[in-house]
Amino acid sequence: MSQIQSDPSTHNNLRPAFMTPQKLLPVEKCSLGCPILDCCMGGGIPCNSITEIVAESGSGKTQLCLQLSLRAQLPPFLGGLSASSLYLYTEFPFPTRRLHQLSSALQCQYPQIFASNYDPCDRIFLQSVNTADQLLDIMPQVESFLENSKTRLPVRVIVIDSMAALFRAEFENTASDLIRRSSLFFKISGKLKEFAKRFNLVVLVTNQVMDVMDSGEGVNEVRIGNLSGMYSSGRRVCPALGLSWANCVNSRLFLSKDEYESGLVGGGEKGLWESTDKRGDGFTLFLPHIPLVCPVTFVPQFELVFTSLHGGFASAEK
Repeated sequence: MSQIQSDPSTHNNLRPAFMTPQKLLPVEKCSLGCPILDCCMGGGIPCNSITEIVAESGSGKTQLCLQLSLRAQLPPFLGGLSASSLYLYTEFPFPTRRLHQLSSALQCQYPQIFASNYDPCDRIFLQSVNTADQLLDIMPQVESFLENSKTRLPVRVIVIDSMAALFRAEFENTASDLIRRSSLFFKISGKLKEFAKRFNLVVLVTNQVMDVMDSGEGVNEVRIGNLSGMYSSGRRVCPALGLSWANCVNSRLFLSKDEYESGLVGGGEKGLWESTDKRGDGFTLFLPHIPLVCPVTFVPQFELVFTSLHGGFASAEK
């Protein structure tokens, strides 16, 4: 009986791709600067994928993006990546003052890491983006910048704040615009995922929310995540940009915001009066690397202060 001899090259072609040694290594993560969020996310925002923060305005999305960009410069044993960041902002003005406040706080927290003449803002590179087409057009520049960066710390974090601002005003609700919008979604996210895997990057994008108007489950009878648990400011909401964009991200972090009584703060004819404030008070995680959806309630203590900054791939220095 003759023996059938197989070609070794055939064996190589049939070898499962997921069994490569690189994929067996733990995924690097970068701290958001919030111990509660870091704990629920298994250490922070993961590399090699796109993570999205979804919330209404004033919930702290930009605050988390700034903290991530700064803390990426910390060494891995402190939750960082020993890396610089590229920050693409689409909403104006850029919060320069708040960034410098967070930078000063980080320097005071880790004086042994940051020398007296070292400004962490110098390792955050800024680029303004006005349209979705411009974001796609600058992808070759981003790739070249990642390849040829002369910074002391390699760029391993890309932040886009926010993705929704590029699409919500520019496109009409027509068939041709929806097709073009979906095409831009897939092209932009495809390049971001390519960069994330090639350069081992953290990619963080922010998104807004829209109200859910129908009484059924899901939006237009399409269920997007755990919509029954998505409430903010007493309203039922869901992530903006629809199902096409939802398929472009790997992980989603939803921040809710609600009203609560902040205490006695003033006076009047009948004595002291109570004020009502809105703060971010909870979040829900939709993460492929975390087995359970994780709703948690917390009250962040911070104040957002905004000012303007102009420039391209310039560091966020004073």
